[in-house]
Amino acid sequence: MKPLDPRLLRYATAARRFVAASALIGVVQTAVTVAFAWVLTDAVTGALDGRGAWPDVAWLLGLALLRGLLIAASDAAGTRAAASTGSQLRSALITAVGKLGPGWLAQRNQAALAVTAGHGLDALDAYFARYIPQLVLTAIATPVLVAVMWWQDWLSGLTALVTLPLIPLFLVLIGMATRTVQTRQWNTLQTLAVRFADTVQGLSTLRLFGRDRRAADRIEQSADDYRRETMKVLRFSFLSGFAMELLASLAVALIAVSIGFRLLAGDLPLEVGLFVLLLAPEAFLPIRQVGVQFHAAAEGVAATEDVFEVLDETGGVHSSSQLSAVRRAAGTAELERSFTEELRTRGRSLVVDALRVRDLPPVSFTADPGTITLIEGPSGVGKSSLLAALRGATAFGGAATFDGIDVRELSPAEWLAWADQRPQLMRGTIASNVALGDPEPDADGIRSALAAACADLDPVLELGVQGSGLSGGQAQRVAVARALYRHAADPRRVLVLDEPSSALDSVTEERLWASLRERADAGATILLVSHRRSAREIADHVVSLGVSA
Repeated sequence: MKPLDPRLLRYATAARRFVAASALIGVVQTAVTVAFAWVLTDAVTGALDGRGAWPDVAWLLGLALLRGLLIAASDAAGTRAAASTGSQLRSALITAVGKLGPGWLAQRNQAALAVTAGHGLDALDAYFARYIPQLVLTAIATPVLVAVMWWQDWLSGLTALVTLPLIPLFLVLIGMATRTVQTRQWNTLQTLAVRFADTVQGLSTLRLFGRDRRAADRIEQSADDYRRETMKVLRFSFLSGFAMELLASLAVALIAVSIGFRLLAGDLPLEVGLFVLLLAPEAFLPIRQVGVQFHAAAEGVAATEDVFEVLDETGGVHSSSQLSAVRRAAGTAELERSFTEELRTRGRSLVVDALRVRDLPPVSFTADPGTITLIEGPSGVGKSSLLAALRGATAFGGAATFDGIDVRELSPAEWLAWADQRPQLMRGTIASNVALGDPEPDADGIRSALAAACADLDPVLELGVQGSGLSGGQAQRVAVARALYRHAADPRRVLVLDEPSSALDSVTEERLWASLRERADAGATILLVSHRRSAREIADHVVSLGVSA
């Protein structure tokens, strides 16, 4: 692991500011340390010579107070920098996930990614508040103090110069072993998070088949594994601290013994010997603290490396379409919005030409404004896979363009209003579920969308986790209402509904079909996936999958 990953400075402006502030504080701290040692030496020698020491005592108190204020300022700046950097990295991570698309996300361990963005980045406090300041202080204070020691007593300076490299050498050796156990600990934590999330997701099924106890035992086993790995990390941390303290103590002892013998022989003035002896521990202190704080910061560092891997992947996402060219050339949100508005002023058609997902048969059709295109066929022929390809959740061959632009170059949010077979509701009111993603929800629009989806529900009704509190049919109607609400915000979006009536009775289904037909007649482009024969009655075009010509 690099002492300071340059990617941190590239992706987080708060980190750059904090490193600069730490360097400034480090310079002042180094000056205060030298001044404190010099004033203390003058006070001791003056007292031995019979001079008054009160002025020196006042200076010592002032310097001690200043040093304490500098340490407090460094801690406060580190805490703020950790919060700002964590927020910036989370925002960058969310942006990168959106840029990479749902297809990339589907191949990732989403629970592990959530742990990284949550608990992992929260662990940056120790990294910023303690590790980085000590690292910067080591780069500044240690060479300056060794140089001052050499200037005053070359033999002591030479001793420090020879013994100092032993500390980082042992730090690297112990750090390599620590890194291994730290990685195992982090991976175990992610495994625990994934296992817990999967168990909660399928708890009702596990209880139904009597496997909930076994799932709980597996979670307990993962928790024990995490406890053992954490104890290993702590053992290595104590070993590292012991090694650092032992080496530093031996080095300072060598300098002290050398100074003592030369003072007794009269080869070294007391002022010089005492001054150098006071500086020696200070020269070793920063690098000792780097070794100690490295372990406290290791968890946050592991999390940032996982974030950097995702952010680095976005650097390899290139495109040659019109939208990407405009974005690269513009480089500003204002021009990007202008381009989006330009798209909205023109008609939009979805053209699918020989689109193939994996080994499924190719699909071709055109969905124009004012029409309903029905995708039908038996289970397993690729209806949902087709929609997954259009919204970027899976790779595909062939072509799919929206208004002449490859859909792979468009964010699904730009051109789709979509409802899946699974409602995917969340905790909160029905209104918040319908207006998901809208920073300024329209109460009238929410009620209109619910009415169009045949959902006779109170918008202020509170739902539980994953939308609990509704029947299957009600949850499905809320999901359809969400798609209709989003489509109403920009009617030129393609309205895509995947089996929207699978949990509805025939009467409600007929009302829903009438609502969709009315919307299409008003100019909407609707792509409907359904196995119901009644859907043919409202369709303008029917695309049958899995049917031989």
